[in-house]
Amino acid sequence: MPARSPDRVALAVRAESVSSRDNRALKQFRAALRGSGLTDEGLTAVEGPRMVAEALASGLEIIAVLCSASGEPHLAAMEKQLPTGVRLLRVPDRLFESVSDTQAPQGIAALLRPRMADFDAFTRPSSGHPLVVVLVGVQDPGNAGTVIRTAEAFGASGAMLTAGSAHPWSPKAIRASAGSVLRLPVVHGIAPAVALVQLRMAGFATYAATLTGTSLPSAADLTAPVALLIGNEGTGLPPEVERSADATLRIPLAGAVHSLNAATAAAVLLYEAARQRGFTS
Repeated sequence: MPARSPDRVALAVRAESVSSRDNRALKQFRAALRGSGLTDEGLTAVEGPRMVAEALASGLEIIAVLCSASGEPHLAAMEKQLPTGVRLLRVPDRLFESVSDTQAPQGIAALLRPRMADFDAFTRPSSGHPLVVVLVGVQDPGNAGTVIRTAEAFGASGAMLTAGSAHPWSPKAIRASAGSVLRLPVVHGIAPAVALVQLRMAGFATYAATLTGTSLPSAADLTAPVALLIGNEGTGLPPEVERSADATLRIPLAGAVHSLNAATAAAVLLYEAARQRGFTS
């Protein structure tokens, strides 16, 4: 006997049935979920029940929720979290698959307006001295998202992704951040030289992660306002950025390994900063 389809959720939202690939909202979802950053309207999207739940809990403006038949059970579980008046677009599974960026779509996604942080957000942490991770030319969105996730996990006050780095709101970066990009202040697209000037004027000590750094992370004072500079996966930091840093840090490695993945290097330095700051939770 075939399984019974789940009952549709009765919600106090604007529910719409969509059957055309040319629907404007569906085009927005497609651009957000399959693009490399924000849409032309400044929107992004998250996909899957966990990420949609993270978005609903983040306090960000939710523009619309997209749900297919297979996503109805997930939608039912989120009924109480849906903002009043949000658009609910119901589509056949085949249409959802046409906008999805995953191999096994789970039938639910949310279109949202991300919070645009500015530099001042880094200088006002909820507790302690600010700690910022700065990605310079880190082009892999998976690395970028992982660094953002790690930064939140170890109590950083924000992340900066300079011009030439992966976009933090690309689908792969959002997934790799596991929701952290929805909460942690993130600035994207700033020129490295401008970022360094702003950090210096705000009283940050800048530490560049390099293969030939003069100090070990444990020997550096990472308890003051600190910015950790992480470079490109293959070429590292540009020479001018490395020279402009207050100090360089080297992560000791054993055996024939000569370097670490950018996200791994950032995790080591962020953990050391958290350890020095008495991080225990």
